[in-house]
Amino acid sequence: MDVKETAQFARWLALASMLLAPVASVYAQNSGSTQNPSSTTNPFYGSVTAHTISDEPLKLSLDDAIRRGFETNLGLKEAESGERLFQGEKNIALQQFLPTINLSGGTGVFQHNLAAQGFGPSTLAQFGSLFPGGPPAGLSLITKDDLTQGQLSLRQTLFSSVVIAGWKAAGAAARSAYFAKMSARGEVVQQVATAYLRCIADSSEIDNATALVKADQLQYDNARAAHEAGTAANLDELRPKVQLQSQQQSLIAVQNNLEKDLILLKREIGIDPGQKIILTDPAPYADLADQTPAEVTTLAYKNRQDYQNLRNQIIELRAAHAAYRAQRLPSLSFSGNYGIDKVNGSPSHDVFSAVGTLSIPIFREASIRGESHAAAAQLAAANAQFDDLRAKIDQQVRSALLDVDAGKKLVDVSRSNVDLATQALNDETDRVNAGVDDTLPLVTAQASLASAQSSYVQSLYRYNLAKLALARAAGVIELQYRAYLGK
Repeated sequence: MDVKETAQFARWLALASMLLAPVASVYAQNSGSTQNPSSTTNPFYGSVTAHTISDEPLKLSLDDAIRRGFETNLGLKEAESGERLFQGEKNIALQQFLPTINLSGGTGVFQHNLAAQGFGPSTLAQFGSLFPGGPPAGLSLITKDDLTQGQLSLRQTLFSSVVIAGWKAAGAAARSAYFAKMSARGEVVQQVATAYLRCIADSSEIDNATALVKADQLQYDNARAAHEAGTAANLDELRPKVQLQSQQQSLIAVQNNLEKDLILLKREIGIDPGQKIILTDPAPYADLADQTPAEVTTLAYKNRQDYQNLRNQIIELRAAHAAYRAQRLPSLSFSGNYGIDKVNGSPSHDVFSAVGTLSIPIFREASIRGESHAAAAQLAAANAQFDDLRAKIDQQVRSALLDVDAGKKLVDVSRSNVDLATQALNDETDRVNAGVDDTLPLVTAQASLASAQSSYVQSLYRYNLAKLALARAAGVIELQYRAYLGK
């Protein structure tokens, strides 16, 4: 391997490290909310295009949001650029197998100093016998000529183990970049779907809080009327008023959360933060078919893009290791050129050369061993990462299955709590209206219902996130997120 080829391999490996390092960090399963998310720390929280603001609200389904994420998400755009970069590197490697052909031509006037080239007077005197009458009078050591040339040259490597290994490494790097892009697409689905579901949960919280405000307002109006009529004490009017204002505070808080979460969603999918949007999908709910850890793990080994990415990175490093070791082997190349020269108007004449070169390294053992050992160390590290990734996939699958199972149970319990709290509130309302109880038990029942409704919304949200995490762990989130969410 010559200096140029060594530099090319170093470039491939450096680019591979730059491409693959962020992929592993990005693929971490994100199940919780992020404080102040920013594209500075995570490019998937940003986008590259902001659509023009329209006066009409934009209706947005979950499928529409994910489609826009594929088109504009910053993290995905960076991964796509990385894939194009490695496709370019693959084409550079391909050129090592193809003939390099150049056509050149030119014409010009040249002046030469024969003395400077070793043809001084003493040299010419040695050729005196060629001139019976002596050198021609006025012979000048400064000559001029016009030269017209046309030349076609060719160079091709016929055999080189280094070039063959380089081509394999470039192909593996290009495949790694493809899987890195596909992994980024899965990340877009998870990030956008999470943001969309969070906004749906916020909307449900607003609906619940609004309904409770209306109920509290009605209860306060009745208590005030009873107090003004002299049939209820002042305390019975103050209690529902405090409850009403507390519920109004809760409504303001959840409305603010929705607006902030909508801004984050719009940032991820390339919509201007000032654009009004309407989410058209309700909170999805569906049970998943039972799956064993072995079944999901087998599916993950087949479909996980980061798993395939690392496999191709190992292939690339093996090829690089083979290339360094192949420096001990001979290489064979061919070069040639064909041209036409015409000097000072004389008839043109063909010129050509055909050269076959066999290059046999004699002794470069120190550098070859050093490069080979460094490549072997990189390969060993990648193999260790691959073994760790297999265990990590199994861990993620089992954790996701546990979260899905727990999420389903929490949804069932939360739904039952809402039903019980609703029944308790209805009973207590009847008792207050009948004059059996004062307003204190009613306020307590209303608070219990509000808490139960909020718990149900959050448990449903977390259950859907758990199903998304399971789809991501199995490597099928892009194609099957609808089935997992029950859309």
